[in-house]
Amino acid sequence: MRLQPLVRPGFPGRRLAAGLGTVFLLMLGVREQAQAQDLYFSQSYATRLHLNPAFTGLQHDYGVSLAYREQFPSLAGSFQTTHLGADYRFEKQRNAVGLLVNMDRLGAVGYTRLEAAALYAYHARLSNDIYLSAGAQATYGSQRISYSNLVFGDQLSDDGLLTGPSAEPVPFDPVHYLSVGVGGLLYNRQSWAGLALYHLNQPDLGNQTQGRLPMRATFTGGVKHFFSESTVKQTYREISVSPTVSYTRQGASQRAEAGLYGTVTPITMGLLYRGIPLPGAPRPASVLAIVAGVQLPGFRVGYSHDVELGSRNLGAGGAHEIVLVLEQVDRLAAARRRISRKNYRLLPCPAF
Repeated sequence: MRLQPLVRPGFPGRRLAAGLGTVFLLMLGVREQAQAQDLYFSQSYATRLHLNPAFTGLQHDYGVSLAYREQFPSLAGSFQTTHLGADYRFEKQRNAVGLLVNMDRLGAVGYTRLEAAALYAYHARLSNDIYLSAGAQATYGSQRISYSNLVFGDQLSDDGLLTGPSAEPVPFDPVHYLSVGVGGLLYNRQSWAGLALYHLNQPDLGNQTQGRLPMRATFTGGVKHFFSESTVKQTYREISVSPTVSYTRQGASQRAEAGLYGTVTPITMGLLYRGIPLPGAPRPASVLAIVAGVQLPGFRVGYSHDVELGSRNLGAGGAHEIVLVLEQVDRLAAARRRISRKNYRLLPCPAF
């Protein structure tokens, strides 16, 4: 693809500037996103079905999560990610199924990635206070790029007017693929550790630029310290603090994070630092995510803002993310399980 940035009187410069800005993001962003990095969320525990399939049906009988993330909002061609997750836990609590849909879009060029996944998880009690959840998912993915909003040099007349479609070849055909992933979680009342492996079959993306989608491994863990816990009129309250860690490797890319969350029911506040230096790896860009959320019975909403730090700050505006979760627990079934001591303890991870 050859762009010819000819500037003449009357030339519609704003449109070409937007196109060039988006191509710049394609060069710097999509190359990493499509080849080496899946999409991610700052509120990873609010979009937990995307984090690890073992979360399916683990915290409620059924629930739905919606999320929207905009990254680099100050630049033409920002990344926009939309998330839908839903899961259902069967009455005996051992089995759960889920559905996950993510769509990633990049600016005016129209790069779009759509992924839809079916999830399954099995929950087990290993001892009085140690629990295990194992999950799997099968994902259908699609990637495409549209050039309809770009202006090429051969579309311009001598007076800078558009003359018609470009003769430039379009190097990216739509790509469709199937991917398989698995995950596991081990937890007790105050700590958890999880490992998820995605793209185990390393699906072929069908062109020379992208090749195969590399396997992604994500480790997450943390502990929760309770200052107080109480249940008054069936309403649970807590004051707690939770340090968390996360490490992701996909192909040659690595990402390490550390977070600290504090909860005073119903409010949770958190700080997440992304960009911890790793031995033998280039120093990554540093990002501080500020998280705030409110959790009420059957409903929680969270907002986060990513702030770029250090000398690699591009002035791109970081990222904004908002999450809405609706979830329900069958209280009569929970009461019966409590009497028969068949209830499963809730995972102590943050809600956002």
